[in-house]
Amino acid sequence: MHERAGTVATPEDLIDVDALLRAYTELAPDPSDPAQAVAFGTSGHRGSSLKTSFNEAHILAITQAICEYRAEQGITGPLFIGRDTHALSAPAEQTALSVLVANGVRVRADLDDAWVPTPALSHAIIGYNAAGHDDVADGIVITPSHNPPQDGGFKYNPPHGGPADTDATSWIADRANALIASGLDGVRRVDAAAGAVERHDFMGDYVRDLRNIIDVDAIRRAGVRIGADPLGGSAVRYWQAIANEYGFDLTVVNPEVDARWPFMTLDWDGKIRMDPSSPSAMASVLARKDEYDVLTGNDADADRHGIVTPDGGLMNPNHYLAVAIDYLASNRPGWSADAGLGKTLVSSSMIDRVVESLGRNLVEVPVGFKWFVPGLSDGTMLFGGEESAGASFLRLDGTAWTTDKDGILLALLAAEIIAVTGKTPSQRYRELTEQFGEPAYQRIDAPATPEQKAVLKKLDGEAIAATELAGEPIVAKLSHAPGNGAAIGGVKVATESAWFAARPSGTEDVYKIYAESFKGPGHLAEVQAEAKSIVDAALAGA
Repeated sequence: MHERAGTVATPEDLIDVDALLRAYTELAPDPSDPAQAVAFGTSGHRGSSLKTSFNEAHILAITQAICEYRAEQGITGPLFIGRDTHALSAPAEQTALSVLVANGVRVRADLDDAWVPTPALSHAIIGYNAAGHDDVADGIVITPSHNPPQDGGFKYNPPHGGPADTDATSWIADRANALIASGLDGVRRVDAAAGAVERHDFMGDYVRDLRNIIDVDAIRRAGVRIGADPLGGSAVRYWQAIANEYGFDLTVVNPEVDARWPFMTLDWDGKIRMDPSSPSAMASVLARKDEYDVLTGNDADADRHGIVTPDGGLMNPNHYLAVAIDYLASNRPGWSADAGLGKTLVSSSMIDRVVESLGRNLVEVPVGFKWFVPGLSDGTMLFGGEESAGASFLRLDGTAWTTDKDGILLALLAAEIIAVTGKTPSQRYRELTEQFGEPAYQRIDAPATPEQKAVLKKLDGEAIAATELAGEPIVAKLSHAPGNGAAIGGVKVATESAWFAARPSGTEDVYKIYAESFKGPGHLAEVQAEAKSIVDAALAGA
């Protein structure tokens, strides 16, 4: 933990926005340097102009590749585009528009040329494609999410409205890198794109539609006092619009937007990072927890949520997911009794116990929100959530709302839970622990060479020789997710009261060990130690 974690940023911590923007246009990537190539992770291509990993050339190439991809896929409807409040997002949007218009793509940008949260863009794509048009729409979100101020991000959402799968992103990245290597030969662009861009009321459509997924009347009747902190992100206008539309007792506690984020408290490592699930990044929000019935935080593109209550402080995301699932399954009569409730393999087993007690179907998938997209699209998955504070769920009538994470929605759900039950989500979680036990959960990192990481990613669970874990018989060794049979890119080992999962990091020479025990912190430490020994043994010789 950094010595200044949780303290307000000083001038020395702030980025030079002008230098960042100059580098965006002046620096060009070296095609022979992998660190400067286009690479799509779970949430698009990310990088910084100062490191020549997010520059004009990247955006020109990626956008041209998307134009060619959508043509190959027969996508001829409008492309919705939105950006967050990071400094690099605005120039990247202008670059993208110049290429989209040159390629004859019908583009729909924000009505007020303002910021667009990721869930609002997903909502727009789904809304268009559900309206019976002869064509289908897709979208681009320009955001590095909760990443530091110097970063940029560029994400493609195909017609299902959620994150693109690896087939799509691999195609786009390969084509983009080929364009960069050719000196951008083949990239079409126009100098003035604005006149050809259609306008869309992302905020109005999204805010007015919330009554079809949240019990807004219950929140208003109960007079729940809500404090919403957008953490300088794209949700800032949306929260005020929600308060106005529904007459909520809702205060936007910090409406400031500044691409340097001078008002943020530093994260655990001393960096500015808009992570609403981090106690350090949320320190200024936590300081006001007694002023409201619930305080919420969102990251820069509002796909993540943070829930703060007077009695519990900042809720662990796993805890809130369990409470949300428990509440929704009992308070959505329009939902199918047969549809599943989704979690990732590294989310808490408290969710498993809650879902089992409800007599519902648990759908356990690999890490990454994209795995929830098919079920959220067709209504066979009621809720999808991951331990990193990202989730979405179906409308009151059981149809799709968003197929990307929605931090605004999950924050409003906390207010609904208070209004309907008279209990805060943290109070309700304590009741769940009395019923199902109290788990101890932690993620740690362990060193691994690139060769070992490659082995771990393809490791077969049955290759693990151990039969016991921390004194208990092993009941499952998984290398594929039970919910959809997809490879998990690592391994998960479980006993009756504990489990661990090991996955290679995509950016560092480490592997991540997620572990949980219902026997307390001491047993969790045993699980972690044995997990490292088990995995290291499996990787020996790599």
